[in-house]
Amino acid sequence: MGIDTAADERLAQRIAELRLERGWTLEELARLADVSRSTLSRVERAEVSPTAALLGRLCAVYGRTMSRLLAEVEAGPARLVRAGDQQVWRDETTGFVRRSVSPPHGSLRAEMIEGRLPAGADIAYDRACVPGREHHLWLFEGRLELTVDGEAQLLAAGDCLRYVSGTTRFRSLGPDEARYALVAVEQ
Repeated sequence: MGIDTAADERLAQRIAELRLERGWTLEELARLADVSRSTLSRVERAEVSPTAALLGRLCAVYGRTMSRLLAEVEAGPARLVRAGDQQVWRDETTGFVRRSVSPPHGSLRAEMIEGRLPAGADIAYDRACVPGREHHLWLFEGRLELTVDGEAQLLAAGDCLRYVSGTTRFRSLGPDEARYALVAVEQ
């Protein structure tokens, strides 16, 4: 499970709600997201916490960003989000930690995320959650290989990469974790 069991349960419920809102069976969603039916069933029942890659696939099917999906399971966004109140989610498989520093809101176009990817961790998103979305990734610590639509960029601490959403792969090159800020902007 992720860091907050109650949040994991709310996320599972929201994932199930999105499927039901569209009138899809688990089989239909499994086909669209290219994920096994049994995995989706376990995620919807909060038996397992979804990985970052799985959430990316579901978000792509639903046309949502990961931040927007995670924000939907929380109370309405506040103007000020204290550090201790920022939503933190962990992918137990890769060790990836994602902090929603500035959560999305319907009236705003940008959101800010802090990512921490342990040395050697590798996460691939095989489809864009929201095609055409602008991103600015600023690497604070570590070394990161970020591949967007097949083009790899090597980043060192202090580097900033601007890209438009597509298929992406984040690989922490070590020896330390890669820690970065990601600003995503709606078109």
